[in-house]
Amino acid sequence: MDIDNSVVAITGAGSGIGRALAQSFAAAGARVVLGDVDDAGLAETTERLAAGGATVTSLRADASSADDIAAMIADRPVDVFVANAGVVGAPGLGAEADWDRILEVNLRAHVRAARLLVPQWQTRGRGHFVSVASAAGLLTQIGDAGYAVTKHAAVGFAEWLAVTYGDDGIGVTCVCPMGVDTALLSAIRNSPDVAVRLGADSVVNAGTVISPREVAEQTVAAVRDGRFLVLPHPEVHDMVAGKVADHDRWIAGMQRYQRSLRG
Repeated sequence: MDIDNSVVAITGAGSGIGRALAQSFAAAGARVVLGDVDDAGLAETTERLAAGGATVTSLRADASSADDIAAMIADRPVDVFVANAGVVGAPGLGAEADWDRILEVNLRAHVRAARLLVPQWQTRGRGHFVSVASAAGLLTQIGDAGYAVTKHAAVGFAEWLAVTYGDDGIGVTCVCPMGVDTALLSAIRNSPDVAVRLGADSVVNAGTVISPREVAEQTVAAVRDGRFLVLPHPEVHDMVAGKVADHDRWIAGMQRYQRSLRG
């Protein structure tokens, strides 16, 4: 896909991977539309991009709100939509309210955006949906059922979109990193809750913590090339292969890994 002069809408653009994606797409010549519930972070991202000469529009947008997503894509032909906003869940099985929140942001936000955009893209014969999921969506997440389940669902939804609408000229890219140096990872690493820290340790100890910029640059390249899966941590490929080859062995290995983290 030709990114130069395209319109790219990004949720969760106020910090971390979202900010890096905005910078990378803008550097590739895109006009960017940014949404986030973090007003200060969103303003900072916007100011940085504008100072660099990018064409940028920003608005306060909750990814879980259909009205806010509609506002992000109103009055402009969006070529690429990046469903980046995400949250972590409560430790363990969580309560009903915890599940409602994480399902809304990590999964249903993707569905809502696709429902709004796919008909437009079918009419135009082109468009690209980017799902920022996680390696947790291919493997699992120790300590956080909500995160593991919703990231699996996000990967599944992205696959379904690609299969169903690929013949209509609609591309899909699914991004599945492990540890990324963001404020979100720092927050759970420093949580007073032992169970939350255990989940963070499982990510940090599994591989190198990389920068948001690395994730963003690989994502932009994948959109340009029309590729589906982005694995910023290449070792995830072998982990997934091992899981598929012998699921029982993989589960036993994850149980051992969890015990080792608990000491």
